[in-house]
Amino acid sequence: MPSSKAYLGFVLEQCNGLSARAMMGEYVLYYGGRVIGGIYDNRLLVKITPSSIKILENAPKELPYEGAKEMLLVEDIENRELLTTLFELMYEELPEPKKK
Repeated sequence: MPSSKAYLGFVLEQCNGLSARAMMGEYVLYYGGRVIGGIYDNRLLVKITPSSIKILENAPKELPYEGAKEMLLVEDIENRELLTTLFELMYEELPEPKKK
């Protein structure tokens, strides 16, 4: 089931610096130009990094789609402070985008 634009819009409103790119009915999320996760089946999933594990210590690991790597489910998407802190800390741990 593709994710809704309404859900995407809500997630994007929760944190400055967050952007998205559509991909096969779902959305890849970027923070400061780096891929931090995505929206899959109306679920906010983030990459597993030391910071995301620490901040989301009880978060379930889920597959965004079959054959993909596990990601952490962000259940408290209404907590702007949590999301901002999470994305800022993850940003430092993620690789810079490749130059084209």
